[in-house]
Amino acid sequence: MNIGTTSDAEFLAGRFEEHRSHLRAVAYRMLGSLSEAEDAVQEGWIRLSRSDTSEVNNLGGWLTTVVARVCLTMLSSRERRREDSLEERLPDPVVSPAEGVDPEHEALVADSVGLALLVVLESLEPAERLAFVLHDMFAVPFEEIATIVGRTPAAARQLASRARRRVRGTAPVPDPDLGRQRQAVDAFLAAARDGDFEALVRVLDPDVVVRSDRGAAGGVLVARGAAVVAKQAIMFRPVGSVGHPVLVNGAAGSVASVGGQVVSLVAFTVSGGLIAEVVIITDADRLARLDPMSATG
Repeated sequence: MNIGTTSDAEFLAGRFEEHRSHLRAVAYRMLGSLSEAEDAVQEGWIRLSRSDTSEVNNLGGWLTTVVARVCLTMLSSRERRREDSLEERLPDPVVSPAEGVDPEHEALVADSVGLALLVVLESLEPAERLAFVLHDMFAVPFEEIATIVGRTPAAARQLASRARRRVRGTAPVPDPDLGRQRQAVDAFLAAARDGDFEALVRVLDPDVVVRSDRGAAGGVLVARGAAVVAKQAIMFRPVGSVGHPVLVNGAAGSVASVGGQVVSLVAFTVSGGLIAEVVIITDADRLARLDPMSATG
C-alpha cells in the first residue's frame, strides 16, 4: 500500500506500531546503541511509507528485513570509521528501576541480553553480527539472512556459527537469580567502600574483566584479574558517593552520585555467584544522555 489518503496513512502507522518494539529490539542487538536503534527503526518507517506492500503477506518479517539492512549499513559505516580512528566503544546500557524492568524496555533486554554479550557482539564483523542476531535471537531463517548479506544460505550459516563460537567462548553466562546477583554486587560495593581488599577478591571471579568508558578524552580502559580489579576498586572509589541500586539490561547494577550529581553507572555480570565482568560508565556526556537517576525514583 502506498500512502494516498489520511486513512491509509493512519492504517499503515498503526500496523507499524504493532511491530515497533520488536524492531527496536532487533536494532538494539544489532547496533548496541539506543539512539542509533531508534534511527534505524525510523528509517524502517520511512521506507514502509514509500513502498507498495500490498503483496506483502508477512509485514513483520518484511520490516525486520528492512531494519536489518539499515543496521548492516550503519555497522559497516561504523567499522570504516573505527579503522580510521582506532575508536573503541562500549554498548549503551538499558537502565531500569531495581524493582523490575520497565515495560518499554522489556523487549530490549529479553533473553538475558546483558552488556557482556553486547560487548562481544561489538567485536564481530557486521555480517557475522547480523547473522547471529537474526538467527540465534530472532529465529530468522538463513535463507532470508542470505538475501540481506548477499551470500548463500550456507555462507550465512557459517557467519552465525563463527559468531556463536566467539560468544560462547567469551561472554560469561549470567546467573538467572537476580537476588544472587544483588548479593554479590552489594558485597562488592561494601568492600570497595570499606577498602577491604580481601573481601573484594572473594567476590570477584579470578579472571574478572572491567571495562571503563571515560569518554572521548579517556577512552575505554580495560583491567583484568581479581587482584588488579580489587586494587583499582579501592583506589578509585568516589569519596562521599551515594549508591543507588538499578537494573542494567535486566541485571543488578548501581548508579553512584555525589551531591545529587551522577558520577558513574556500573553494570555487573554475576556468574557462578562471582562477579565475572563489569562495565563502568563515567563519561559525563553519556551519563547525561542516559539519565540513569531517573530509574532510581
